[in-house]
Amino acid sequence: MTEIPIAPIERIAKKAGAARISEDAKVKLRDVLEEYALDLAAKANALARHANRKTIKKEDISLAGM
Repeated sequence: MTEIPIAPIERIAKKAGAARISEDAKVKLRDVLEEYALDLAAKANALARHANRKTIKKEDISLAGM
């Protein structure tokens, strides 16, 4: 899988208040975020297709995240 680089994951953790984050934790957080994003994109795609569209809109993302 691994579509997201590790560097942004570390920045996200630091913005959340982490002083330090282990390499294993960065990898796990990346994996969880990618899994969530993939599921969200699939749900948004289904909503777009249901509306007879090929393009996912921000409304699809919002509805898929509920």
